[in-house]
This record gives sequence, structure tokens and C-alpha cells, in this order.
Amino acid sequence: MPSDSRSPTTSTRAVRPGSGYVGRVSVERWAEHVAIPTPGVPSEAAVWSLRRLLLPIVRLAHRPTLEGIENLPETGPFLLVANHSGALAVAEIDTFAALWADRFGRSRPLAGFAHPFGFAVWPLTFVHRHLGTIPSTYGAAATALGSGVPILVFPGGDHEVTRPFWQANRVDFGGRHGFARIAHRAWVPIVPMGIRGSHLTAPVLWRSRILPWLLVWPRVVGVKRWPITLLAVLGSIAILFLVPASLPLRVLAAWLWMATPITLLPWLPLTIHIRIGAPIAPDALFASREQATDDALARAAKVVESAVQALVRP
Repeated sequence: MPSDSRSPTTSTRAVRPGSGYVGRVSVERWAEHVAIPTPGVPSEAAVWSLRRLLLPIVRLAHRPTLEGIENLPETGPFLLVANHSGALAVAEIDTFAALWADRFGRSRPLAGFAHPFGFAVWPLTFVHRHLGTIPSTYGAAATALGSGVPILVFPGGDHEVTRPFWQANRVDFGGRHGFARIAHRAWVPIVPMGIRGSHLTAPVLWRSRILPWLLVWPRVVGVKRWPITLLAVLGSIAILFLVPASLPLRVLAAWLWMATPITLLPWLPLTIHIRIGAPIAPDALFASREQATDDALARAAKVVESAVQALVRP
């Protein structure tokens, strides 16, 4: 699950490049030994897997569309900023990755931001290395953009991805503006991208700030919100009424089921639409290249949020 933040990490404070905090745990603990030899460039094996294995599944399950590729800047780095949906966002990330690989292969680098914790846990380390994703830190962003590699960012993180299903088409970055700070520092354009349909592939009924503390492990990795999904509820009901065991064991099993990430996976085959909008130049977002205040960054983030929202609407 993406990091929860106004910055690329979870801290709302300004941090020096390459540092930050995930809850009470420094992301440097997870990201300090990360080595991405070719940020944004997937391996040949990854491209083959995305094209030959994942793309047919995505097309069958979600009948995806990808519009607005022509709006992407032809040269130079930029931030591709999108809304985040679907509990673990598996459906939308898989769909976009497969469509991008099918369109560009290895010819057009794009480094996706990912939670730093995933770069310290196998098999995620293996996956990130082959996909060319980078940890969501200021240092990694500066390195990628400085090398001319654009970055895909989902600012809403676990706040947006766990919103209830009736807010499926609502874009809500949760007041986070770390991506705007990155764009200002690097003075690069921001390209809005709207994704519609993916949130209902894993319907969320309730978003909780308490459950991550009760479950412990989500807070250890920096997750501040945990969703109760429709799949979690249906599975718990089945366990409570169908499993031949004592009531205490059934209650425990139902609780453990509610806590597993399996309940966050997509299971409804709904159509996913992805639309890329026109780039927003940095001088249209920021008054100057001088150090921006938090208020100025927040205003810029709101402009981008509105642009993404316009792309999500049917």
C-alpha cells in the first residue's frame, strides 16, 4: 500500500532530500540500501511478463482504456500524478503497468513511487528491481528527475485508496502536497491522470484509523488507515456460520481474515478507464523558483487535484 503523507513519506514536516518518516519508523531504515540501477526502466523479463501474462488477464477482467498519451511531454522529466483506488490498488496499477509496457516496452522510462518498506521485503524487492520503481523519498525523486526520468505518483496514498465505495469517483489527496514540493524543487511539469472504475473492483465499506493500531503490523510499516472491504465481511460471515469449529475459534479466524491483505485484493471484473490530461507547467503552479511556503504548495496541490478530478468524471 502506498505511503501515507503530505510528503513522499508520512511526515508533514519538511525533510531533507532522502529522509522522512513512516509513522514513527524512519523510512531510511527501509530505503537506505536501495539500489535501482535503471530507475523507470523495466527489465526485459518484466516487459515480457507484463505483455504476455498480465495484459491478457487485465483485458479480460477490466476491458481497460488508456487515453491522452499524446499529452505526455516528449522529452524531459515530469510528474505523472494520479488518483489512487481499490484497497491495495492492484487492479489499477496492474492495468496501467500492462498497458504502458505494451505501448512502450523499455523505450520510455517511467519510475513509479512505491512504499520504502517494500524495498526491504522479499519478494517485493525482486519485483521493484525488475520494474524500475523507486522508494517514495525526496532523495529518490531528485535522483530520478535529475536523470531525466519522469515519476508516477499517487499522492492520496492509503487515505484515498481506502475511501468507501460511494466515494469511488472522488479524488481526495487528503491535503498532501509532497509531490508539489518535488515538482517545485526540480521545476518540472505535472501531468494529471484520472483513473475511473478501479475502486469498485475491491469495494471498501469503512475506513478506520484505529484498526492499524489494533492489528499492529500495518502501523509497523507506516499504514495509518485500514479498510473493511466487502470481501472481508463476506468471508467473515462465511467463517462464522459455515466453519465447523467452536465459537471462539470461529471468531478468531474471522478476525484474522479481516486483517489479511487478501481481503484488499480486487475480485470484481469492472471496466477501468485511464485518461491523461494536459501538462501543467511549473510557472503556472508556482509564483517563483524561490523556496515555496507550505500554503503555496497546498494551493498548487489543489490545482492538480482538481485537474485529476476533471479527468475522472465520466
